Amino acid sequence: MNGARDGTNGAARATSGAVGLADDSIRRTTAAWESFAAGADTVRGVRPEILMSWYRCREEYEVDPGLDRAPAAVEVSAHSIDHDVVFAELGGLATTAAVEVDGLDGLVTVADSDGRILASWGSRRILHLAADRNLAPWFTWSEWASGTNGMGTALESHRPVMIRGPEHWCRGFQAWACAGVAVRDVVTQEPLAVLNISCWKTPLSDAVLPWLRKVAATTEAKLRQRAHQSGTLLAAALADARVAPGTPLAAIDAAGNVVLANSEAAALMGTPADTPAYAPPHRWTPQLPTLPQLTRRAIERARQDPHWSGSTQIYVPFLGTQVSLAVRPIFSGTRAIGVLVAFGAPDIFGAPSSDALFSAVPSRPLPSRVIALREDRWVLLDPREIRYAEADHNKVWLMTDQGRLLAATRGLDRLEQQLEDRGFLRVHRRFLVNLGRVREIEQGFKGTLLLITDARSHETVPVARRHAPQLRQSVGL
Repeated sequence: MNGARDGTNGAARATSGAVGLADDSIRRTTAAWESFAAGADTVRGVRPEILMSWYRCREEYEVDPGLDRAPAAVEVSAHSIDHDVVFAELGGLATTAAVEVDGLDGLVTVADSDGRILASWGSRRILHLAADRNLAPWFTWSEWASGTNGMGTALESHRPVMIRGPEHWCRGFQAWACAGVAVRDVVTQEPLAVLNISCWKTPLSDAVLPWLRKVAATTEAKLRQRAHQSGTLLAAALADARVAPGTPLAAIDAAGNVVLANSEAAALMGTPADTPAYAPPHRWTPQLPTLPQLTRRAIERARQDPHWSGSTQIYVPFLGTQVSLAVRPIFSGTRAIGVLVAFGAPDIFGAPSSDALFSAVPSRPLPSRVIALREDRWVLLDPREIRYAEADHNKVWLMTDQGRLLAATRGLDRLEQQLEDRGFLRVHRRFLVNLGRVREIEQGFKGTLLLITDARSHETVPVARRHAPQLRQSVGL
């Protein structure tokens, strides 16, 4: 395999008719790749998810499209028992791939959340071919290291992905077809590992993507059981906390969601009181935008020092002022699973007054533009042009004055952080609305609310019950 010496035309010849694309599709994709790699902003004939990956590789990660070998791994990722569970499960499933996926003659790899390959399975022939491109253990296949590929692009997505021939960002990998799926932490939604199947000059079976989807679902089901147990431990930690009566106290998971809060803390956060939510899908989103970031910082610090506790000031919209907040990490074994927070008492957990870990949460500049994709063109939007955003798994669709567009930002949580100071409010797990574009509020069945953003077309956005109090407060109802 001599892709490094073939150049672009060699890559096209290597993939022609052999990686699951018809000849005319290969020609279109190769021409688009050549144009985009040369700096063009508009290309045709490429799937939107591939074009967005190319954009990340070129603009964010600055990956050399002429790369012909993946770089060696240089760092070790943070490791937890959840990683062990996932790696063991994926390793077992990887060994059965050749049996369960019809006609598979390929390489199966398991990589960590940084795209570092941990293990690979395949015939001696395919292992030798893969080693020529460093498609082997202890090399890194994240998008930022190796461009668009099955492992790296799966880590950026919430669905299985297929990358075929010239859809790879790096020329040296375009003789391969690959498909990958990431397994994610069911609490934080951060990737833990990725399973990938690669074939050289051979199309991947149509059965690959359903099989990968099943693998991810099976593995994440086991993680959900562990997350339910972690929720129980967080609720128990709140019940056992020795604080003065009337202290606002809440148990927060690693994503910044509320597992349990007493009535005093619930009033400050806009969540139900004394209602435990053990399972991640049922946990409450507090109306404190900086809390997820504070929780992540606390857990990172706790990994370095298990005896640490800290304090900060946090803005509480309900009061319209800053309030002292004390933070103490909660562990399951050696793993930090969340924090206890107490409002109004900075030293309640014994944190020294000088250890104000979060006292200077960096403020981000307000975005002047939101980038979206219309077919094969990038659209630069003023946030005021956006009426609302709707999540579709990891994709985010924007309803705008220029029509329905796909956001370049992946994940509604990220877009919410980007627009939190622009008058946008999360009103549902799937919807983020521009309050400045709300024209009417309609009461639905049993007190539910609907936001009308375009009275002419009766365009409506549903409001989840747990978000209704914050909405009423935001609009002065």
